[in-house]
Amino acid sequence: MKQPIYLDYNATTPTDPRVVEAMLPFFTEIYGNAASRNHSFGWTAEEGVSKARNIIGEAIGATGKEIVFTSGATESDNMAVLGVAEFYHEKGKHIITSPIEHKAVVDPCQALEQKGYEITFLDVDEHGRIDLKQLEASIREDTVLVSLMAGNNEIGTLNPLTEIGQMTRERGVLFHCDATQGVGKIPIDVEAMNIDLLSMTAHKIYGPKGIGALYVRRKKPRVRITPIMFGGGHERGFRSGTLNVPGIVGFGKAIELAMEEISSEAERQIGLRQHLYKRLTDELDYVFLNGHPTERLPNNLNLSFGYVEGESLMMGISEIAVSSGSACTSASLEPSYVLRSMGVGDDLAHSSVRFGFGRYTTMEEVNYAADKVIGAVKRLREMSPLYEMVQEGVDLSKVTWTSH
Repeated sequence: MKQPIYLDYNATTPTDPRVVEAMLPFFTEIYGNAASRNHSFGWTAEEGVSKARNIIGEAIGATGKEIVFTSGATESDNMAVLGVAEFYHEKGKHIITSPIEHKAVVDPCQALEQKGYEITFLDVDEHGRIDLKQLEASIREDTVLVSLMAGNNEIGTLNPLTEIGQMTRERGVLFHCDATQGVGKIPIDVEAMNIDLLSMTAHKIYGPKGIGALYVRRKKPRVRITPIMFGGGHERGFRSGTLNVPGIVGFGKAIELAMEEISSEAERQIGLRQHLYKRLTDELDYVFLNGHPTERLPNNLNLSFGYVEGESLMMGISEIAVSSGSACTSASLEPSYVLRSMGVGDDLAHSSVRFGFGRYTTMEEVNYAADKVIGAVKRLREMSPLYEMVQEGVDLSKVTWTSH
């Protein structure tokens, strides 16, 4: 078993060798510019792009013509939010989203607030889910966009996309879905779910980094966005810039492979996730699940460990690559804004760990990770006076602390 063990598949994934193989000819042999229409080098590059475009469209129930290539999901999210806001500003300046969206949605929304737009941030419950009744009540005459993710990148909670889409369609409001964590892992159908714009990226599904896409609906309704990049008018004028042909080909191959095994991989990863959760909760007390118990991404497990300091825990399991809710944000130890929005206290938010499983994760690795985490938590709790007090039945919330 190779070390360190990688359990951070929600952050990124290794590029599948089959994807690399598909990309290689486009670096050295088929190196034409896909926009060069005058010779065979351009035509063959364009063929590769066109094939990938169709595969990606098909994977989400769309057509290839509705796929706009970008540098990744961050650009796709910005394009969707800013592009719709600008194009439809005469209809209204009201956007609805949630406080636990990725920063690539939250930050553009806050930038729009500075320009006079009104943003409604819906409440989320203790599992990180929105209230559909609150969503319905928030939609107004001047609402131009609802932007809600498929699955949360930190806690894995899934949104009820079909219900959201039905509501936005009935009210004539555009629905943007950041499906960065969902595409290739859970079934997504833009037609059945009435999704009008959808962001995705290749590197979350064993494709290369630096290539993403935005689905923009072409009919019923025809969605228009104002471009945020100008130049040669590539990608139907939505996104100028020479296409990253090898990246696009790799994206197409990656999504094709992911769709072939979407249900079997989901089942296998849920098995690994449940196994790790059971092992940790059998051996440790005060382990709290963050996110929805069942409505969550198949490969995500986010846990908080009571009476353990997050940074110390991360150091104690340094041979396992996971991500922590206490990661340094702008040089201050800020707990996760996602967990905070769900009402998780700072102490538990600080001790949260996200385990992400993937195509190459084995049961042996999961068992090794379980042993390491159990050992580290027990060791740290032995040094914790708070844990000792709780074990003795002291209610910490009623303790009056004094400083000397």
